[in-house]
Amino acid sequence: MPLPRYKQINTDITPYYHCTSRCVRQSFLCGKDVKTGINYEHRRKWFTDRLHKLTQAFAIDLCAYAVMHNHIHVVLHIAKGRAEGWSMDEVFLRWRMFYKCPPVVRFYLENRALEKEGSASNPQACSEAELNELKALSVQYRERLQSVSWFMRLLNEYIARRANKEDDCKGYFWERRFRSQAILDEKALAAVMAYVDLNPIRANIATSLNNSKYTSIHYRLNAHKARKRPKYLMLFKDQAPNVKDCKDKSPSALALNNTAHLSFNFHDYKELLCATLTAKQTKTNREPPRFPTRLLSTLGLEQKKWHIITSRFEMLFSGPVGEPDNMTTFAEKCNRGTRPNVKNAIQYLS
Repeated sequence: MPLPRYKQINTDITPYYHCTSRCVRQSFLCGKDVKTGINYEHRRKWFTDRLHKLTQAFAIDLCAYAVMHNHIHVVLHIAKGRAEGWSMDEVFLRWRMFYKCPPVVRFYLENRALEKEGSASNPQACSEAELNELKALSVQYRERLQSVSWFMRLLNEYIARRANKEDDCKGYFWERRFRSQAILDEKALAAVMAYVDLNPIRANIATSLNNSKYTSIHYRLNAHKARKRPKYLMLFKDQAPNVKDCKDKSPSALALNNTAHLSFNFHDYKELLCATLTAKQTKTNREPPRFPTRLLSTLGLEQKKWHIITSRFEMLFSGPVGEPDNMTTFAEKCNRGTRPNVKNAIQYLS
C-alpha cells in the first residue's frame, strides 16, 4: 500500500525531491512506437513547455529533468519562504495561469487592474465578507503554489488530457499519481541529478550530452554556449550572481540575486558527467578513465561507488536517499517505521 504523501515529503527536513511518473500499461509518452509505427516525439516539447510555465508560477525550482519514452523524471527544490513574500495580488495572478478563479477573485483582479491604469474604481468593490473570502483563498493558493503534489498534478494532468485527446481515447494515462523520493543531502542530490541527466544515454536514446535532447543538461549546455543563465532551471553556485557586484538594482534582478542555488559548480558537475559517461562507455577490461577529483572529493565519494549509484540509483533506493543518519532523522520526523535501503546507503553514501 502506498505511503501517504506526508510521510514522503517534509520540507522542514529537506527541500529536494526526485519525482517520477510512468505511463499506464507501458504506453508511449514520447518517441516512436515500434509496434504501431506512430511517432510521439512531438510530445516531448509539451512536457518541457509545461515545466517551464510551472516553474514561472510556483515557488519550486527545477534542478534536473529528463523526458523518456514512457516516463519522466524531475528533481525539484521547494523554495519554502519565497511564496511568503508574494502579495495577495501576485498569488492570484500566478494561480490564474492554470485555473479559472472564482468570480470574487476575477472581480477583485479586474478592479485592481483599473486602479493601476488610473481609471475610477468602485469604492464598494469588495465587502468585508468578500475580503475575508479573498484572504482565505490567497492562503490556500499560496500553499498550493509551493506544493510538490500540486506541481506534479498540474504537470501530469495537462499531459494526460492532451495525449488522450490526441489519441481519441479516455481513461488513465499515468500508472499512479507520481512517485517521490526525498533527497536528504548533497551526495544524494548530485547522484540523482547525474542519474536523471544521463538517463537517455543509458537507455540508448542519445549518445552524448550534446544530443541528449529534452534533458536539463542539454538545456544547461545550450544556455552556457549562448553565455546565458538557464532561465527555467535552478542555478549552480558559479552561475548565481553576486549581490555586491550586481549593477542592476531592478526588482527582477534583486529577485534573481535572492534565489537559492545548488551548492556545487556547473563546471565541476559537467566535467564529472562527461567523465562518468566516458567510464560507462569503456568496454575493455582496462582501468576506466579516472574521474575529476574536485567534485567527488568535495562530496566524499569514491569513483566506483559513484559509478554504481549513478547507474542503478532507482534500483538501490526506493525511498528517501541520503547518508544513514539523515535517513534515520527523516524516518523519525515523518513517523516512518522503517528506513528502506539503509544498507545500500551505508555501503555507497556513508
